[in-house]
Amino acid sequence: MRKRSRKYKASFDKLDNSRSYGTSTVVKQLRDCRENKFDEMVDLAFKLGIDPKQAAQQIRGSFSLPHGTGKTRKVIVFAMGDKAIEARENGADEVGSDELVKKIQDGWLDFDVAISTPEMMGVVGKLGRMLGPQGKMPSPKSGTVTDHIANTVKEFKSGKIEYRNDSGGNLHAPIGKLSFTDDQLQENIAAFMDHVTSLKPSSSKGQFIQSASLSSTMSPSIKLAISE
Repeated sequence: MRKRSRKYKASFDKLDNSRSYGTSTVVKQLRDCRENKFDEMVDLAFKLGIDPKQAAQQIRGSFSLPHGTGKTRKVIVFAMGDKAIEARENGADEVGSDELVKKIQDGWLDFDVAISTPEMMGVVGKLGRMLGPQGKMPSPKSGTVTDHIANTVKEFKSGKIEYRNDSGGNLHAPIGKLSFTDDQLQENIAAFMDHVTSLKPSSSKGQFIQSASLSSTMSPSIKLAISE
């Protein structure tokens, strides 16, 4: 078991785990307990009132945070012709068609986001078993199957995030780094919470966002007051 510093313990001893706290308090607490020199990622997690087994209640998509995530993402694009040129000109790290599919089939997975034009999905579909479990398979729902290649590449390179609920009805997303200002983190949190709130399926009954919490890379989670 990892030994925690006095600063870390003193910080979290002040918290009542049965309570939830406002965004500004949680952000301050994450900073107070920081023990590492590296710039930790901040994660926002939700427990949603959905039945994950029902296709109509699946929560999946993409969202551009007001201040990005602070993380550079490696983006690949499946495209040909003019669309391939667009992808390269707008910062895609790797662009190709059949040869890129073959490269991935051979085991190459060193990328964060895969984008595809609709016409390429017949070929890209072969990668479903490899990319699906990793959340990297291009999908219309996440905005990664599109003809608008230039804007899509720029958005994901600048920090647009993809999200998808897990089998327990939980949803996780990175919303910035501890090096962000308080205002930047709070604006990212508020924007994403508003976005998730708007996604409630019509077949989901009762409270949609049941709970929310924030954590940094090396910290425990702290309950967030969703009423705020």
